[in-house]
Amino acid sequence: MKELYLTDCYVKEFDATVESVKDDKFIVLDNTAFYPNSGGQPHDTGMLVKEDGTEFPVNYVAKFGDNISHEITTPGLKAGDKVKGIIDWNRRYLFMKYHTACHILSAIIHNETGAKISGNQLGEDKTRVDFNLEDFDREQIKSYEGKVNEIIDRKIPVSIDIMPREEAFKIPSVVKLKDAFPPEIEDIRVISIPDVDTQACGGTHIANTGDIPHIEIIKIENKGKNNRRVYFKFVEN
Repeated sequence: MKELYLTDCYVKEFDATVESVKDDKFIVLDNTAFYPNSGGQPHDTGMLVKEDGTEFPVNYVAKFGDNISHEITTPGLKAGDKVKGIIDWNRRYLFMKYHTACHILSAIIHNETGAKISGNQLGEDKTRVDFNLEDFDREQIKSYEGKVNEIIDRKIPVSIDIMPREEAFKIPSVVKLKDAFPPEIEDIRVISIPDVDTQACGGTHIANTGDIPHIEIIKIENKGKNNRRVYFKFVEN
């Protein structure tokens, strides 16, 4: 299966052939631009449309092994059917902006404190970043908001590169994740924001930081020993 979003996050529609159907609702295609629920980024939603115009809403997408399964709410698709996939673009684009903003905030937290990011979860109303930090200084963490917005205002191009394993591991910020990549993974997808952040990531991102609204840090939580959580949302520029 070809995952179109890995090389082009801006694919909104695509043509595909149904490869398999399970229980009349779990659809595997020969290629897809639907992002599966993974890495703290929620799945895409949208529609599969047959050549005769019949619509099959997609309400959940997940990856199982090498296959991406699209859960549809209306039965009727069969193996061999030709379909057009249509992404709910407003939802996808929002997550693209939040994901790139998450990379920027995570890079600032790491550069300022040395803290390692332990997780993140994108949402439609707000997004969170978890990190390991011994000293808990709310004012310091709140100050990162302005630094993120300054990077957004610099309108920095964001690039996606599929690199051979050996080349990717020469990047200091990627080599830290070395153990996360089994030996059979030969190519690694790297997201780069020049002078800000370079890291391996399978998610979708915008093409320029200037496309992200300003952020506001709305909540800072102490989740226990060395475990901190920051929530942020978008505000009008």
